[in-house]
Amino acid sequence: MKLKSIVLLGLIIAQVGIVSAKTPTSKKSTPKTYLIYKNSQLYWITNGDTTKKAPKNWFNLDEKKDQVRGISTELAYKKLLRRKKSKTVIVAVIDSGIDTKHPDLKGKIWVNKKEIAGNGKDDDNNGYVDDINGWDFIGGKDGKDVDADTYEVTRELVRLEKKFANVDAEKLDDKQKEEYKYFLKVKKAYQKQYMEARQGYSILRKIWEGYQLLQKEMGKKDFTKKDLKEFKSEKEEINRAKQMLNFATANGIPLNQLEAVFKQYESMYKYGVNKEFDPRSIVGDDYSKLNEKGYGNNEVQGPDADHGTHVAGIIGANRKNKIGMKGVAENVKIMVLRAVPNGDERDKDIANAIRYAVDNGARVVNMSFGKAYSPHKAYVDAAVKYAEEKGVLLVHAAGNDHANLDETPNFPNKMFKESGKSATNWIEVGASSWGDEKNFVGNFSNYGKTTVDVFAPGVAIYSTTPDNKYADHDGTSMAAPVVSGVAALLMSYFPKLSATDVKEIILKSSVKYTDKEINKPGGKSSIVFSELSVTGGIVNVYQAVKMAKKWKPKKK
Repeated sequence: MKLKSIVLLGLIIAQVGIVSAKTPTSKKSTPKTYLIYKNSQLYWITNGDTTKKAPKNWFNLDEKKDQVRGISTELAYKKLLRRKKSKTVIVAVIDSGIDTKHPDLKGKIWVNKKEIAGNGKDDDNNGYVDDINGWDFIGGKDGKDVDADTYEVTRELVRLEKKFANVDAEKLDDKQKEEYKYFLKVKKAYQKQYMEARQGYSILRKIWEGYQLLQKEMGKKDFTKKDLKEFKSEKEEINRAKQMLNFATANGIPLNQLEAVFKQYESMYKYGVNKEFDPRSIVGDDYSKLNEKGYGNNEVQGPDADHGTHVAGIIGANRKNKIGMKGVAENVKIMVLRAVPNGDERDKDIANAIRYAVDNGARVVNMSFGKAYSPHKAYVDAAVKYAEEKGVLLVHAAGNDHANLDETPNFPNKMFKESGKSATNWIEVGASSWGDEKNFVGNFSNYGKTTVDVFAPGVAIYSTTPDNKYADHDGTSMAAPVVSGVAALLMSYFPKLSATDVKEIILKSSVKYTDKEINKPGGKSSIVFSELSVTGGIVNVYQAVKMAKKWKPKKK
């Protein structure tokens, strides 16, 4: 996903690094959130609502009963689904990997019963050896995995520079000139992103080094803002470090998250925009063969499964074990498809992951990732059409650039490149919040009157993370699995419903706030909520189940 303007980064670049820099005192200039870029998504790390903490399990609660704008999951189970039988639904999660041993996901991970574990054979002849829980499309045969990767804009620039770096544009034919214009567009976008990454890394490295210096000086591994304020020193370098840390905290970076933010910018600079970096040799495939099967490995957790594990918990964390949190859908199995690195995912891997999900029994595919360029969109489109033909629902996160997708494309998307038509099995999801007009939706959320279908909770969502832990995350990455969970729930209790039936029910039953005036994502201007999506609604399990009970499935 393209990294756009970063208010915090701009403030840091403008004001940190000189001894005389002043820490802003105006609340207006102090953002309550900050951004890190990870697994092809922008994470907005936040303290939630600026006036109150997010209610526990809020995304599953009911607006009337609990006075919080959740999706009414608990009410639906209690009032409409009690004693009703359900069937297991497989939900494929294409993501960064999943900690399959998390206690809240115990019994919730898909197992390929046609495959014999560890025998080194493709027992079910599906093209993948020992694929017990899914597949890792960015792993290697020697067990190694791709962790960081470049951004698609970087890869595109490298490809196009081989053609156009030293050409005379006047001598190009019409077809070449069209591609040359695209080259110039890519080059400009890359240069902007490169500067953001380099400057951010340079400044945040100084701040992080200052933090480490104070750790040593104080004799504390962790210290608070109060500790920082009370610590006195006559050393100039220590006071300079204090100034930088005071500025960082004043502008939204908690001291205990400073290392994480620095490492993200480090990854952006060293890998994301690095034209010399190419980890694809780890995978060992022939990248030109888009429909290639069998590359990768069966180790589905990978080196950084935080994002994917969080997504999986939202969809189907155990609702009855009284630990951690509750997923939306109870009777689900999560198929783990690792295809998203720290960087931009590749079209080949996404298309093949979709096909794997379809061929191996998934009825819903969750896709919490995105990017600004898609050089092999036609191949991804073919996989989307394949899923459409097989009756598999695709749920995709709209992205976190607070951009209008009607004007700024985000990939993959539901529009087919060749025909211009939309996939009928696709739901594009924006992120809603629990607060008032100022906090009605995630300030980061992408939107679009014709491109985004519906909104779902995506702010301060508490869910599973690796090593038996839990955390709050924000993003449309969290909103998409809420919808995937709703879809799986409907298919579980109403198995005759097709993917298009379920999509239609979810959109039609969403609670409409068509005339609600709210803060527009990314700014302080107001906008009517109905202008942000096709439906002008927020998904609701209770209303969806009520509608499904009366729904007459369409003939396939």
